[in-house]
Amino acid sequence: MTIRFDGQVAIVTGAGGGLGREHALALAARGAKVVVNDLGGARDGSGGSATAAEAVVAEIEAAGGEAMANAASVTDAAAVEAMVAEVMARWGRIDILVNNAGILRDKSFAKMELADFRLVMEVHLMGAVHCTKAVWDIMRAQNYGRIVMTTSSSGLFGNFGQANYGAAKMALVGLMQTLAIEGAKNDIRVNALAPTAHTRMTEDLQGLPLEALGPELVTPGLLHLVSRDAPTRAILAAGAGGFERAYVTLTQGDFAVGLDAPEQVAARFDAISHRAGEIVPEMGAAQGMIELTKAQKHHSS
Repeated sequence: MTIRFDGQVAIVTGAGGGLGREHALALAARGAKVVVNDLGGARDGSGGSATAAEAVVAEIEAAGGEAMANAASVTDAAAVEAMVAEVMARWGRIDILVNNAGILRDKSFAKMELADFRLVMEVHLMGAVHCTKAVWDIMRAQNYGRIVMTTSSSGLFGNFGQANYGAAKMALVGLMQTLAIEGAKNDIRVNALAPTAHTRMTEDLQGLPLEALGPELVTPGLLHLVSRDAPTRAILAAGAGGFERAYVTLTQGDFAVGLDAPEQVAARFDAISHRAGEIVPEMGAAQGMIELTKAQKHHSS
């Protein structure tokens, strides 16, 4: 079945270049009306101009699509709300939100200024919160919505020099997990995309075959995550035409109580870590249920 977005409205943040631009172009090519949001700043978040967003809108319109440019900073909740109000006034609905805007301020944690940590968290995490909050009630009233958080392997698995970026990107996974649960009754499906792509955000990375990592090779995964038949609570990794799923799992673990419980944990750490029978919990309460089951077995034996 062909994935189409006719009659739908999509907001893509950070869409003036790189991944966001590819997402916006692809959504428009498949029928969506697209809001191209981009502050137009440098890679570290400084500066700003509507030029980048307007250029992408011109590309979409030249191809016969419909789009509007917006240069609001996702860190400015009021500006984001004004953007959403403008979209509703023009098109009357919002079906898709792609939280893609981001910056980098990479340094080892020892050398990192707290201001750089806060700013990266503000753009990636709070930027996604501002945008999602601004569209949430609209999607609830529609009983339809598709939201994607842009996470990263740096958040899922760590990366030297990116404590701020990694913390923000893993926080977005936690946001996605909870919003997917809360949005389910209104058919709001929330997912996370972990891309590997050659953009200005990755141009300094060493050891990657950048010519094979075109951002357009990530976008097919994004299109599935925002389609009518999208999954929810999925973490989809994508790059160079490859697609993988990442999971946050929970082992079955072991049981330890008593004065020597710390020593028991140390002695049984391999057993606690054993992945046979691990699960992907439906929600956070699953951890407590597993632990209470162990306690009940212990006390009844």
